[in-house]
Amino acid sequence: MNRFAFIIHPISVSDIARKYPIAAKLPARLVEWGARTFIKPKVVSRISGIQSTLDGSTVEGWFIACPLTSRILLHEPAEQTLPAVIAAAEVAQELGAQVVGLGAMTSVVGDAGVTVSKHVDIAVTTGNSYTVATALQGVERGAALMGVELATAEVAVLGATGSIGRVAAEILADRAAVVWLLVRDLAKGEALAAQLRPGARAELRVATDLATTLPRCAAVVCVSASTETLVEPQHLRPGAVVCDVARPRDVSVAVAQQRDDVLVIEGGVVKPPGEHVDFGFNFGFPPGLSYACMAETALLALSGRIESYSLGRDLNRAQIDGIAALAAQHGFQLAGFRSFERALDETAIAAIRANADARPPAIQ
Repeated sequence: MNRFAFIIHPISVSDIARKYPIAAKLPARLVEWGARTFIKPKVVSRISGIQSTLDGSTVEGWFIACPLTSRILLHEPAEQTLPAVIAAAEVAQELGAQVVGLGAMTSVVGDAGVTVSKHVDIAVTTGNSYTVATALQGVERGAALMGVELATAEVAVLGATGSIGRVAAEILADRAAVVWLLVRDLAKGEALAAQLRPGARAELRVATDLATTLPRCAAVVCVSASTETLVEPQHLRPGAVVCDVARPRDVSVAVAQQRDDVLVIEGGVVKPPGEHVDFGFNFGFPPGLSYACMAETALLALSGRIESYSLGRDLNRAQIDGIAALAAQHGFQLAGFRSFERALDETAIAAIRANADARPPAIQ
C-alpha cells in the first residue's frame, strides 16, 4: 500500500485557539510567536478508506500540521518560514509517506515547493493541477445551472499572475468571449496577456480595479494569495457565478448575507473514491469530502505516480488534463456544490437563478 501526507496550517489565530483555548485571550502576534517557537510540526490525524474504483487498490495517509499562520507564511521572508514547512515534510518522510502535499499557504512560500523537494527524499506536490481542473469543472457546471453561456460571456480571474491563475486564464481563454486578468501589478498582468494572446480565442483584458471590472463579468474565478477578502457584495452582477478557490477566501461572507442572486461556490471540493473515507480531522467539509489539492496528493500515491507533479509556479495544460483524466480513472469526482460551509442543491441554485432573473442586469 502506498502512503501520502498532506501539510496543513492554521489559517488564523482562531484556529490555534480551537486547540489551545487560552490563545483566544492573548494578542494575536504573541500567539503566533508562541506557536512558531514552541510547537513543532506534528501528525494531527490518519487518513484511511480511499479505494480506487479502477483496480480496488487502497492508500493511507496523514495530516501534518505546520504551526505557522497564513499571515506569517504570506508576509514574512521565505527564509524564515520555509524551515517549518521543510520540517513538516520531513515528518512525512519519517512516517513512510512517498508523496507529500503542501496545503494552503505552504504551497506558495518561496518557490512553491521546489526548495522543499530538495530537502526530502520523497515526492512533493502543491496539488494545484487538480485544483485548477476541478475549479473550472465547477465554473462550467455552475454556469450551466445559472443559464450563463460562457462562450459569449465576460469572465474574470482574480489573481491571474499566480501559478493557478495563469493556467486558469489560459484555459478560460478558449471557452469565453472576454477574459479579464485581475492583478495587483499591471505590468505583470500585461506581460501575461501578451504571452497568452497568440493562442487565445477570447479577448484578453487586464485590470486592477475590481469595482469597475467585476460587475461586467458573468463568471469569476478567485485564486489570489490575499489574506483579506477582496470581493464584496457591490462588486457582483446579478446571476454571476463565482468560484472561490483561495484560502483564506477572496469572497466576503457579506456576499452570502446580502446577495441571494449570485452563485458563490467553493472551488476544488472533491469526493475521493471509497465507501468509508475518513480524514480523521474536521476541516469544515462533510465526511468523505476533501479539497482538490489534498485529493491530488492521495491520487498520486493511489495510482503509483510517485512524482513531484505540481511543483513550482509554471503549471501547464497538459498537467491539468493529465491529472483530471487520472482522477476520473480512479473514481475521484467533483463533489456537490458548497457555499460558505453549506451544501447547495439544484433547488437552492434554481432559487438563486430566479432571484437574479427578477433583478436588473446592473446593480443599482
